[in-house]
Amino acid sequence: MNITIVAVGKLKEKFWEQAAGEYLKRLKAYAKVTVKEIPDVDPGRAGGIEAARDKEGEAVLAAIPERSHVILLAIEGKETSSVALSRYIDELGVNGKSDITFVIGGSDGSSPAVYKRANHLLSFGPITLPHNLARIVLLEQIYRSFRISRGEPYHK
Repeated sequence: MNITIVAVGKLKEKFWEQAAGEYLKRLKAYAKVTVKEIPDVDPGRAGGIEAARDKEGEAVLAAIPERSHVILLAIEGKETSSVALSRYIDELGVNGKSDITFVIGGSDGSSPAVYKRANHLLSFGPITLPHNLARIVLLEQIYRSFRISRGEPYHK
């Protein structure tokens, strides 16, 4: 399985980079995982929040592999358990969708064009997470999904 994570913004602090690196290392046993960082756009320089979101959205769309199944992280998306996420990823694979892209939008959200491209909206709940933390949670949940799918032990 090929998994792409498209994230607006960079991991700036070393501890975020280390956490992401650890999960990416663990995931190598299960899938080819690629992270594509999209530069965030300053609304003040772009002509406002909508213009910045649209520019980020163009870059996000360009980074998504052509035939990929897109899962957009969005607060209004569907909340799901780790087991349900594992089953969803398994179902995609069984149905011939071996390329999955998870998108983490910018601090002002994702553009309408990114929402239109998304096949599924996923939410980590109504809380607001910093984008760096959301990326780590996403990586951990993908890793947990593969462990669950293979019946391998993982703390509950």
